[in-house]
Amino acid sequence: MTADGTPGAPADARTGTPDHTAVRCALWRAMHVRADPPPQVLEDEIGLRIADPGPDWRARPDMDPRATRGFRAAVVARARFIEDLVTEQAGRGVDQYVLLGAGLDTFAQRAPRAASRLRVFEVDQPGPQEWKRRRLTALGYGVPDWLHLVPVDFEASGGTWREQLTAAGFDPGRPAVVASSGVTMYLTEEATAATLRQIAQLAPGSTLAMTFLLPEDLVAEADRPGLRTSTAGARSAGTPFRSFYTPAEMLSLAREAGFAQARHVPGTALAERYFTGRTDGLRPSTGEDLLLATT
Repeated sequence: MTADGTPGAPADARTGTPDHTAVRCALWRAMHVRADPPPQVLEDEIGLRIADPGPDWRARPDMDPRATRGFRAAVVARARFIEDLVTEQAGRGVDQYVLLGAGLDTFAQRAPRAASRLRVFEVDQPGPQEWKRRRLTALGYGVPDWLHLVPVDFEASGGTWREQLTAAGFDPGRPAVVASSGVTMYLTEEATAATLRQIAQLAPGSTLAMTFLLPEDLVAEADRPGLRTSTAGARSAGTPFRSFYTPAEMLSLAREAGFAQARHVPGTALAERYFTGRTDGLRPSTGEDLLLATT
């Protein structure tokens, strides 16, 4: 989503291409495959192909394999956690998966057998969405009938992204998994609360996984310089971080929105789940946690 509440990653309004943050996450996922020894937490080089950053992409300062290892570990950890959640809920009969601010997510392309058993809805801004559609077509992936790219112009629609989701084939009477990662830091608290209220109105049994940034004083001291650098970089790029939340604040927002249950999943729990036993010392940086809520 953009800072004005658009359900999509920030984008370049002039070209319709994905914002640098969406591209960076895709490249970090590829760097995890290419720079970190196995076992990989997530194997994703398709995002790299979609982004098509040019042959020198690994020379970018934000791809430095040592300086960015904690960040890319955090990116693959949150993606793996959400996809594990989708798999778990699919085993319980939930067959709708909604990505708010889909960016360069590649679940549908990496796991087509699993994804084809679901109805997958990627919600994003019209320009980046059309750009991604063209790239998927050019690369031979196409857009199968179970994958729905839902363009939402927030200003024109008045924020009724749920209506546009339903028009795209989403069944509001059936439960769904909804994921929103790497989005809330760009939104005001009011915009996040409005999004939570809309998701809380989904069918009983629906699950939300939403990431959020912690205030600096809750971040491990070793990771604070990286948070400051990221914050400054986002500001200079015109997509400033607007919101940071303590776990208690995010849980309060979810409960006020009407979720039946809400719990905090610390990033350290993902580190224990996916990185225990590694001999290379790879661990996610701290600073981003998750809200897991059900209707």
